[in-house]
Amino acid sequence: MTAEAQHELVLVREFDAPREKIFKAWTDPVLMKEWFVPRPWTLADVKVDARPGGSNLIVMRSPEGQEFPNRGVYLEIVENEKIVFTDAFTSAWVPSEKPFFVGIILLEDLGNGRTKYTAKARHWTAADKEQHEQMGFHEGWGKCADQLAELLPAI
Repeated sequence: MTAEAQHELVLVREFDAPREKIFKAWTDPVLMKEWFVPRPWTLADVKVDARPGGSNLIVMRSPEGQEFPNRGVYLEIVENEKIVFTDAFTSAWVPSEKPFFVGIILLEDLGNGRTKYTAKARHWTAADKEQHEQMGFHEGWGKCADQLAELLPAI
């Protein structure tokens, strides 16, 4: 098994929507509130500066009202093609207390308005990968992808 496979979780979907709509859904705070966490969870706050070195703040709210702030930084942005972000930094290049993963979103044009969507979570350690898997990576990110698919026709 490669080091990458030992540390990476992957979700792949095909959407009946062009890449531009999916990219917008990933970078527009108003749209993110519609799909970014599995219902009945919600986003209490979203701040996005989608550029390399730009920071983000995503505050997840549980059905019981507990809030979980998540801070990160964008490492790479290729409009309508690729978004790379990490929680290893909280803003600018200020290290976080405990980095967990690097997220990679790839958008591949399949023609006829369709897009192959690949979401990768690369973890610092195999143990972090296993923890994320046990937290429900495939179920949670899968449900979010379903919610994104529902939203795309309205964008």
